[in-house]
Amino acid sequence: MPQPSTPLLDTIRIPSDLRSLPEDKLRQVADELRAEMIDAVSVTGGHLGAGLGVVELTVALHAVFDTPADRVIWDVGHQAYPHKILTGRRDRIRTLRQPGGLSGFTRRSESEYDPFGAAHSSTSISAGLGMAAARDLKGGRNNVICVIGDGAMSAGMAYEAMNNAGALGSRLIVILNDNDMSIAPPVGAMSAYLARLVSGGTYKNLRDFGKMLAQKLPRFFYDKARRTEEFARGLLTGGTLFEELGFYYVGPIDGHNLDHLMPVLKNVRDQAEGPILVHVVTQKGKGYGPAEASADKYHGVVKFDVITGTQVKAKANAPAYTRVFAEALVKEAERDERVVAVTAAMPSGTGLDLFGQAFPQRLYDVGIAEQHAVTFSAGLAAEGYKPFCAIYSTFLQRAYDQVVHDVAIQNLAVRFPIDRAGLVGADGATHAGAFDVAYLGCLPNMVVMAAADEAELVHMVATAAAHDAGPIAFRYPRGEGVGVEMPEQGVPLAIGRGRVLREGSHIALLSLGTRLAECLKAAEDLAAFGLSATVADARFAKPLDQDLVLRLAREHEVLLTVEEGSVGGFGSFVAQCLADAGAFDRGLKFRSLVLPDLFLDHDKPETLYARAGLDAAGIVAKVLAVLGRDTLSGAKRA
Repeated sequence: MPQPSTPLLDTIRIPSDLRSLPEDKLRQVADELRAEMIDAVSVTGGHLGAGLGVVELTVALHAVFDTPADRVIWDVGHQAYPHKILTGRRDRIRTLRQPGGLSGFTRRSESEYDPFGAAHSSTSISAGLGMAAARDLKGGRNNVICVIGDGAMSAGMAYEAMNNAGALGSRLIVILNDNDMSIAPPVGAMSAYLARLVSGGTYKNLRDFGKMLAQKLPRFFYDKARRTEEFARGLLTGGTLFEELGFYYVGPIDGHNLDHLMPVLKNVRDQAEGPILVHVVTQKGKGYGPAEASADKYHGVVKFDVITGTQVKAKANAPAYTRVFAEALVKEAERDERVVAVTAAMPSGTGLDLFGQAFPQRLYDVGIAEQHAVTFSAGLAAEGYKPFCAIYSTFLQRAYDQVVHDVAIQNLAVRFPIDRAGLVGADGATHAGAFDVAYLGCLPNMVVMAAADEAELVHMVATAAAHDAGPIAFRYPRGEGVGVEMPEQGVPLAIGRGRVLREGSHIALLSLGTRLAECLKAAEDLAAFGLSATVADARFAKPLDQDLVLRLAREHEVLLTVEEGSVGGFGSFVAQCLADAGAFDRGLKFRSLVLPDLFLDHDKPETLYARAGLDAAGIVAKVLAVLGRDTLSGAKRA
């Protein structure tokens, strides 16, 4: 399919080229930019709806502000594809999320136009305020603009930053991109006029004069005058909450109307003193029919046909882990009315939308607020309920203090289903679940499980439901299972007990998680070298099955642990057990295969696992290296 015709966009390499165009050409630039983005994402997959919603806003920001000297910070960053196209990366836009290509989020190392990297939400105002404070210390005058969506405003961190900004008083511009109509009334010509009025110099000068005059009056009259002005402006524009936090509020305005956006942004640029919030209303998926009709389905997409919107998905060979978890949880909830589910704005991502369909009164979506989700779950557990607090591994990092202080110390029976454990592919390092075994396994009272396949996941859901003795977590990866036979109903596992799947004599491979299939393949390959291998599934990182570990150590020359997690996790727990038991004194050859101690860039998970030596070939190579044998010849090395 030919690429769209983009004659004006073709003249723009960086934002200064955009700023040289007549303002009446910006509408055409926005239309061409939208077409280019749709075409690019149809090739690469990625986040579509959010970027389409901010096309006009992106054009207006780069047309009005002197980027990169003026800092534009995109919260989360998944809406920044149009920004990337306008900032010198159009020639690589069809490498988005591909190996060696552009990141799907903002990244400092990628461009000077990305002043702050992001992939998790609600960080932009904090980072922007820090940059504004640094500017003030240096005596600078550049603008700092934070673009944050209404969903990201549900996180406490955004309000912590706004509260600090209001107290600090630094010049900071926050663009609230309201794309779900969750805050704003319908917008039109009148709201646009009011926004221009209150953001302009005349109104601000009159307001400042009135404030100065009121300060000459007794305190009672001053307070009355201030509240009257804020109340009147709140009635007109609806910004009372932000005013109370110390922000000067402007809006709401239509984020797709450049005639409305441009004058307001110019006024803000030229007049803003102290923190100011511009409320912009947009539509996710704007300008592309299929995305407008189904914003959720087109938030993140795989490759798709531009004309029909049909997404090209590979035929599934096995059920996805996320769905297996959700269906198993529904069955547990049918058996026990105390089972409830908690999600932090990810009902579909965690599969809990299925739970919500079955039990709408027992599903709690708390918004993008992982800290609150964990402590909220702790409160449910304290009253005898069985909360399953489902949060991605990488997002649970945001609530670590709550896991420690509110759950583990009090030994409350909160269940943590941890989706996206291990590597996640195109989302890269920001979303890779590499650290949860290490950061949870070190906590007293915590039980940590890892599912080797989709059937094991069903049993682990049942185990968590039955476990009332304290907190329990179970991890599972993104994507499809391995195609094993599925149980009708989960059966609780014995806490802290692993299983042996294959008996051997020379080598012991002890797996935690879904690397088990690669361990079984490796055992077959090792047999070709005359090496008999035992393969065991630990099931539990904590409590560790010490009897199994020590038996493997006694009966084998080499013991390897294999996990899809960071250093400091399962392998470290096993090493501690072996050291305490004196196993190394008896000459055991022990190695721990883990993810490398670095942040892995976006690539196919299988490629990254192979590079880390966590596939069958890497496991075999490690065993042979430990024995001093050459991989090809099998001969002893000199």
